[in-house]
Amino acid sequence: MSSIYTHGRWVVKPGKEQEFVEAWRELADWAMAEIPGSMGATLLRDHEQSNVFVSFGPWHDLEAVEAFRSAVGFRERFERLRTLVESIQLETLDRVASVS
Repeated sequence: MSSIYTHGRWVVKPGKEQEFVEAWRELADWAMAEIPGSMGATLLRDHEQSNVFVSFGPWHDLEAVEAFRSAVGFRERFERLRTLVESIQLETLDRVASVS
């Protein structure tokens, strides 16, 4: 199980939610296919605020996250996402506990 995760909180421009989901999926699919160490991704939508999304995904190691964020393919896909949102908060997190 991974101990490194990326996390994003996305506030999407009203009316752009479906376009955002499609663009996010394109980025996540590209990462899974092209970036060694990408271990999947999940996008959640806030039940009460339909333009607020949270994404997270495990990574093999910090080097994989850095490779992802520095890749040319990331930059062009991320810029598309940026045009669809009002705000973005991105984090890289270490797992400190889990329960299963």
